[in-house]
Amino acid sequence: MAPAVLLRNVVALSGRFPVLAGADLFAEPGDVVLLRGANGAGKTSILRVCAGLLPVASGEALVLGEDVCRDRRTVRRRVGMLGHANGLYDDLSVADNVRFAVRAAGGRSAAADAAMERLGLTGRLRDLSVGRLSAGQRRRVALAALVARRPELWLLDEPHAGLDEDGRRLVDALVLEAVAGGATVLVAAHGPAWLEDLPVRSVEVAGGRTREAVLVA
Repeated sequence: MAPAVLLRNVVALSGRFPVLAGADLFAEPGDVVLLRGANGAGKTSILRVCAGLLPVASGEALVLGEDVCRDRRTVRRRVGMLGHANGLYDDLSVADNVRFAVRAAGGRSAAADAAMERLGLTGRLRDLSVGRLSAGQRRRVALAALVARRPELWLLDEPHAGLDEDGRRLVDALVLEAVAGGATVLVAAHGPAWLEDLPVRSVEVAGGRTREAVLVA
């Protein structure tokens, strides 16, 4: 079986600064990989390389069989990233944001409606502009957009941020469902406790490099 993610000695730059300085990563379909490290260690940069958002200066980077060193655009419809910025449009309604994300990925509007229902974005809330929502509500909209796209690779950057306890439990359930459906999940977070029910490979990230993964749950 071909790997979902294969990074070998990847170097990536922000301006002239190396945000990744020889990172390695391997993930098979159905894996959950936890990227751990201090702020600025390179966790988010690894996710952005896998999302086709950060160019690779040198090394090898295959994501879902696509060579993102040669063409970063080809993989973008097949991955879903939940980052700190959420990627939402404040002037659009909740429903329009989720439906726009689905259309951009070539999906169907029915998937958007189901995802909003799953995330509790129902009733009048669907018609509110995202700019009027709380941080937790905005996070749920971003999650709904990700779920509706049904990506093969989930890229989650501190996915519990801004969520209450119910929201955090829902994230955990969504990850379990995605993995059960064959998706691969990469998570940048400070610790493994939020995925206690699933074997997780932990990768330490420091100085733009990675250390060998271990089983943490």
